[in-house]
Amino acid sequence: MGCCSGRCTLAFICGMQLVSVLERQVVDFLGYQWAPILTNFLHIIIVILGLFGTIQFRPRYVTGYAAWLVVWMTWNVFIICFYLEVGDLSKDSDLVLTFNLSMHRSWWMENGPGCRVTLVTPPPSWAPEDHRYISISGCLMDYQFIEVAHSSLQILLALVGFIYACYVVKLISEEEDSFDFIGGFDSYGYQGPQKTSHLQLQPMYM
Repeated sequence: MGCCSGRCTLAFICGMQLVSVLERQVVDFLGYQWAPILTNFLHIIIVILGLFGTIQFRPRYVTGYAAWLVVWMTWNVFIICFYLEVGDLSKDSDLVLTFNLSMHRSWWMENGPGCRVTLVTPPPSWAPEDHRYISISGCLMDYQFIEVAHSSLQILLALVGFIYACYVVKLISEEEDSFDFIGGFDSYGYQGPQKTSHLQLQPMYM
């Protein structure tokens, strides 16, 4: 019962992770955030493998999933530090999240709750010709705090998933040990019926 309960809970957590990271993947695609896009894609694959291992009693898959969650939590801590500009990090850097391929920012910068986007004309002389220059006002929450909230949710789900993954691996290992029939019935002291012969042999004299 404990194994079923633990596996069901871990499967539910994996489902929650898939839903949340798919939503995040769509937003990152809209914002051309290439580094998060690649990391999210890898996370989706490993969560699916972890879900498969949970359902099919594959402890190696669940162990790999748990190990990845440590990396995933570290990545999200970095994202939080990036948007909060901890240390020398700057949320306006193009190199970190877009590989310096574009000047796009987070999708939430223009599409956050209450944000009003105004096109500035004429654009400044330093603005690239293939980019528009806009003014954003009225946002109920700055985009960096929305990104921080998303990363915080991912860390919370990953932490709970890591705990349950370790728990499920332990339960599966114990279950495999308790149902080990490699030794047949010998481990239970079972002895099959032995044939006894009542025929007495007598010597023959020639």
